[in-house]
Amino acid sequence: MDFGLNEQQEMMQTLARDFLTGEYTDTVLKAMVKDEQGYTPELWQKLAKMNLTGLSIPEQYGGIGDFLDLIVVLGEMGRVCFLGPYFAALVLGASLVSEAGNEEQKRKYLPGIAEGKIKATLAVVESKAKYDIDEIESRAISQGGYYVLNGRKLFVLDAQSVDYIICAARVDDADVEQDGITLFIIDVNTPGVSIKALPTVAGDKQSEVVFENVKTSAKDILGEENEGWPYVERVLHRANIARCAEMVGMAEQVLKLTLDYAKERTAFGHPIGAFQSIQHRCADMLVDIDGSKFATYQAAWRLNQGLDAARETAIAKAFVSRACRRVMASAHQVHGAIGFTEDHILHYYTKRARAYESSFGGIDYHLGKLAGLK
Repeated sequence: MDFGLNEQQEMMQTLARDFLTGEYTDTVLKAMVKDEQGYTPELWQKLAKMNLTGLSIPEQYGGIGDFLDLIVVLGEMGRVCFLGPYFAALVLGASLVSEAGNEEQKRKYLPGIAEGKIKATLAVVESKAKYDIDEIESRAISQGGYYVLNGRKLFVLDAQSVDYIICAARVDDADVEQDGITLFIIDVNTPGVSIKALPTVAGDKQSEVVFENVKTSAKDILGEENEGWPYVERVLHRANIARCAEMVGMAEQVLKLTLDYAKERTAFGHPIGAFQSIQHRCADMLVDIDGSKFATYQAAWRLNQGLDAARETAIAKAFVSRACRRVMASAHQVHGAIGFTEDHILHYYTKRARAYESSFGGIDYHLGKLAGLK
């Protein structure tokens, strides 16, 4: 398998890197961590003007490129520890509409997402914080041609910034089976929808979303009634690999920070990078990064080709999570106490890496998935 980037991917990588390096400095990152929204409308419009909000959306709906192009850009966003609803809108919202939506729904939502005018996210996790079908208790009761939705979702990405939330729920008395989940796309301004921000260690924006007697209709169902879970599973595979791409980007930037510091910091009259123990640390970091990149690209390629990638996704997420944890630990060993200070940028990457490690299922979750595959 050729892991090299093609001409279009190299162009997207250069475009994203140049833009983010100039627009998303360390100062901006620190400000966005404290900001309630986590992004600015001005920055979002700049992303849209460069067609970055159209990545992986079919061309007939105003999009450009494919999932591999999106993975390349997400890697660059990882380099700057990017915050904002980009991941939610492109990886979750647009993917689910593309996978499950009918033609009318695709034409209604996808062009708006591609233009940066519409943002959507996914609400699956509930009280037990597991991405398993048997943990979903939200209910939609059919009443006279409408549905009344009730439920409480946790850790919904960027719910405070989006226009629509795709909610996974059971209709009437649907049992705990694969065909027992229905996907509703709900306008956040619908009466009965309440959003409460949750405190996070890494500064990423997650919310509790409560649906209380929310009135919706069959037009708001993505896919068929009671057949939504296979779509969720496919999108969760994409989400996990997208997270891996971000973690690879973060690890690459942290290695750069570490190498720069090792060249500048002196001890006993020499740069600490001259000491063999530091060199070994940096070499191990590079090995972990390269392995993570290959595992991520392999799974991303299979997903992009429409092939089954359950095994590759589980392997990638478990491996990249562990590798990224080792990279961050080595970086702190080299930096010493300064890496923990508020003024330094390293701890922002470390905390974000740990948050992404558990995002859409942690290491043990994916190892369990892998063990269950035949």
